[in-house]
Amino acid sequence: MNGDTLKIQGLSGEKKLKGEIVIGGAKNAVLPLMAASFLFSDEFVLENVPDIEDVKRMCELLAELGVTTKKLGDHEYSIDTASATGTALESEISKKFRASIILSGPLLARFGKVSFPHPGGCVIGARPIDVFIEGFEKMGGEISTDGKNYIVTAKNGKLSGTEIFFKLPSVTATETFIMAGVLAEGKTVLRNVAMEPEIEDLANYLNSCGAKITGAGTPTIEIEGIGMLVTSGKKYVTMPDRIEAGSFLILGSLCAEDLLIKKCEPKHLDALTVELVRAGVPIEIGADYFHIKGNLAPNSSFKSFNIKTHEYPGFPTDIQAPASIFLTQSSGDAEVFETIFENRLNYANDLVSMGADIKLWGAHTMTIKGPAILKGKELYGPDIRAGLALVIAALVAKGESLIHNVYYIDRGYENIEGKLRSIGAGIERLQ
Repeated sequence: MNGDTLKIQGLSGEKKLKGEIVIGGAKNAVLPLMAASFLFSDEFVLENVPDIEDVKRMCELLAELGVTTKKLGDHEYSIDTASATGTALESEISKKFRASIILSGPLLARFGKVSFPHPGGCVIGARPIDVFIEGFEKMGGEISTDGKNYIVTAKNGKLSGTEIFFKLPSVTATETFIMAGVLAEGKTVLRNVAMEPEIEDLANYLNSCGAKITGAGTPTIEIEGIGMLVTSGKKYVTMPDRIEAGSFLILGSLCAEDLLIKKCEPKHLDALTVELVRAGVPIEIGADYFHIKGNLAPNSSFKSFNIKTHEYPGFPTDIQAPASIFLTQSSGDAEVFETIFENRLNYANDLVSMGADIKLWGAHTMTIKGPAILKGKELYGPDIRAGLALVIAALVAKGESLIHNVYYIDRGYENIEGKLRSIGAGIERLQ
């Protein structure tokens, strides 16, 4: 983990940024596709892969399992699982890396066995894995533990198709059991699943390589187990990162007079853009871009709004923290209700130290009264999304800020200081 710090010069609430930002590939799309490599009998190539720490961690996990990964270019990788034999996710990486749990499904389905520790990641809440354990049991998996790891063994070395109902929609669990179902015997039906665009993207690529998955993007998904897939040279092109696009849209609303956000998928961000437009942000929405232009009025002229996070297509939990920065600058009272993770408001005290008027009412709710004048501070980013939110707050603020724990930001955002400097921000990385 790097100990880098970002030094940021605040704009004192002025809208001085201008230019273009190109959105990269989605972290939440490429990681499950990398895990899906175990479903393929041949090598496959991924393009538009973001250069972020989470991709590097996934490459390390795959290497420990005997997978051959090659970096073909700045944003292109090839993955070949022909020599893979490992089934144990026992390294320190998997304990700290939430996405490691996605590997459990395809590993168990292909090799009939998998072991893994409780997954970790950012400190934004508990990581219950009962949905995984119960699901594997329903598919014929026998569960045991050695005190440190869960060990799952498929009866007769093969999973069986079944019906699984999720108590709560889970993106990671949905992706895991889609992949497990591809190599299972018979039909697997998943009900009350997550509907995020990244899930549909995964299913579409697997289908293009021979899988039989229907219903992705709806609450019910059916998977016919057909055995190993073949890419036949079909490359996977990572979809645009909607969380990065939404975060820069909020940044541009507060700090830019004219900002073009390119190569994104606006329809994936309706829950955010509807609120920003109602608040008074001048946004032109195109087929693959957002354009904030003529954004001359002071931020205090924006109208505040309430946030209640929800599974897609509701307001994304990953954009809740950046959106809260917008609320500190808008006029009026707002309530933020975080429904997904219980510790995702842990950045609020940092904003209060900068001058925000925020009251916490527990782990899930806070109220924000704006507008407030923020002042630069020395801060520690607590997780990926809150880390970027603090960068936005530092740019809005008066004076200089230092943001530590940049590793968290690097886990989800490529070259954050380079992109911000390209539109005029005063930001540098201190190593």
